[in-house]
Amino acid sequence: MYKKSNEICIEINDNGKGISKEDIPYIFERYYRGTNTSFSKEGSGLGLAIAKQIIEVHGGSISLESKLGVGTNIKIYFSI
Repeated sequence: MYKKSNEICIEINDNGKGISKEDIPYIFERYYRGTNTSFSKEGSGLGLAIAKQIIEVHGGSISLESKLGVGTNIKIYFSI
């Protein structure tokens, strides 16, 4: 987490499988579970869509960067 004079950022990183660049534009859409969903039947594909909606209702924004085999970085911004 870091704070600028008018903004706070919460940063979440992992070193998991990562998300393909083809999937990233859709990752915040409801029910989207990526291309590897045939391997797992867990999850509804709603989590990130709901998180984005809650963040935006509170005046914030969320961004995601990811590389396959490296991991994912999510940043959540709020004005203060």
